[in-house]
Amino acid sequence: MKSFITYLKQIFWGLRSLVKGMSVTGYYFTHPKEIITQQYPENRESLKMFDRFRGEVVLLHDENNEHKCTGCSACEVACPNGTIEIISKRIDVEGRKVKAIDQFVYHLQMCTMCGLCIPACPTDAIVMANTFEHAVFDRSKLTKILNNPGSKIMDGIK
Repeated sequence: MKSFITYLKQIFWGLRSLVKGMSVTGYYFTHPKEIITQQYPENRESLKMFDRFRGEVVLLHDENNEHKCTGCSACEVACPNGTIEIISKRIDVEGRKVKAIDQFVYHLQMCTMCGLCIPACPTDAIVMANTFEHAVFDRSKLTKILNNPGSKIMDGIK
């Protein structure tokens, strides 16, 4: 008889907690304080990602198609899984050979968005962008050349 009373008490307390939880849910359903859910594809123009969001690595260029990358490969070394590949070349500057980047290859399909490459760059040439739509049908489109064609290093960067 005692076990039957314990069983009924457990059913009562279970129903009580269910009603309490459903009342809280019902209250927030009928009295929303703020809209949390966003209708993503429809609000693409008004959608703003958070400032700290890490989307992909980009190499910054100015209006003269110049960048700050010296080709030191510090970001390539800091990357834990080989996402960044620096292909460098030697150019003549004032009669001496200087290392410069030929191609800054970024393999987005391998990137874990860890951001370890950003603080490793001594010239702050690369940053994490807020882009987040990377779905493609062909994986070869996820390999990007970050330096623009014909771009060169900024004056004063060594």
